[in-house]
Amino acid sequence: MKNFVLDTNVLLHDSDCLRGFADNVVNIPIYVIEEMDTFKRDQGELGRNARRIARELDGYRESGNLREGVPLPNGGIVRVVMERADLPKDFSISHTMDDAILSSALFLHREEPHRKVVFVTKDTNLRIRSDALGLHAVDYDRQGQDVSDLYTGTAELVVPADAIDLLYAEGSIGQEELGKTYSIYPNQYLQLTAEGLASKTAYARMVNGRLEHLRGAKQPAWGVGPRNREQMFAIDMLLREDIQLCTLVGKAGTGKTLLALAAGLQAVTEKETYRKLLVSRPIFPFGRDIGFLPGSVEEKLNPWMQPIHDNIDFLMTSQSRGGRGSSGRDGGKDGGKDGGKDLKIWTFETLSDQGIIEVEPLTYIRGRSLPGVYMIVDEAQNLTPLEIKTVLTRVGAGTKIILTGDPYQIDQPYLDSVNNGLTYVVECFKDQAIAGHITLTKGERSPLAELAANLL
Repeated sequence: MKNFVLDTNVLLHDSDCLRGFADNVVNIPIYVIEEMDTFKRDQGELGRNARRIARELDGYRESGNLREGVPLPNGGIVRVVMERADLPKDFSISHTMDDAILSSALFLHREEPHRKVVFVTKDTNLRIRSDALGLHAVDYDRQGQDVSDLYTGTAELVVPADAIDLLYAEGSIGQEELGKTYSIYPNQYLQLTAEGLASKTAYARMVNGRLEHLRGAKQPAWGVGPRNREQMFAIDMLLREDIQLCTLVGKAGTGKTLLALAAGLQAVTEKETYRKLLVSRPIFPFGRDIGFLPGSVEEKLNPWMQPIHDNIDFLMTSQSRGGRGSSGRDGGKDGGKDGGKDLKIWTFETLSDQGIIEVEPLTYIRGRSLPGVYMIVDEAQNLTPLEIKTVLTRVGAGTKIILTGDPYQIDQPYLDSVNNGLTYVVECFKDQAIAGHITLTKGERSPLAELAANLL
């Protein structure tokens, strides 16, 4: 049995963390309780977590004295530590609360040597300082994995040549045709290569336990065609109605947002599968009112939503140059004739005026219900797991939701590349038949952008 000592940021990051340390002792310094008290009136996620932890601890009081320790449902023990040990002289000048929390961990280290003390904090500098005191300090990582090990949504398999021939002939094959057993998730995209013949390949998707051949997978979405294999898989996933939850992960310039917007516009304006395209992104921090900025709501949102507008402008420019087939909707501008078909040149203004596209922040999503919508949540890596749950539980009947983001570009101080809402959803939904995921690795914005993303 170990003594885990939790820092304030761990509780604010994950309000379910008390039950995440198995049958060990979870110690909360009284100074953490005091520090959390300063967050309880916050209207954002930090405030909600602070209030939830306080209610949970208050509930445990009915089972015993928190100072002596109260049993947890998972077999562990939670207790509040009142004592502290003296730190070395002049150890700190300005880290008053951090020092108090460290001193509680040091007290347990000295008074209970039979239990190894593990100080858990998401504060990098505090881990360094605790190490200087001889304390074992770790980051909080409930999933216990590196971002490079996360599910990618794709795989390459070397299979018998007969399996590929059968796939082309029948359209789908069972796993028994592959020659060996593989662990393949629902909606996982595969490149099959024939044994001893690298030029013989096929693309497939796992559907209901069978590999379904991707016929015509290189189709464009609203004039935007795939530039690499992962983009081809992504477009196929984004356009399929049976996949209701899509996650796109990738570094800057891989085309996450552009592909999602192109697929959404095609699904709404041409297929008319959904009644509108809703594009949103978190205003950091999540839940902060936008009233501090001058102007109307639209004017206040412009700085936050400009990346979305940039991608839409690019799509509109490409569409006006190449022309699009008639979608059946009214209000498009007549672009002339091409092969006997009326072409309509959409603009952002006509799409917005008709209610076909809507761009708004996630700040006001709580309490809403969104049926029949193609919804894109950009920069989803800045959402906590609980915030992601709030978004997904707004999804109504007939809605498809796309989450995009880069786990390496996180602005939230209490999130990291693994413990954020986006990667949390990827891992939780990877074995669900209604969900799909693609990790995009190759930048297509420009050679310079790709080089900068890799070198800097």
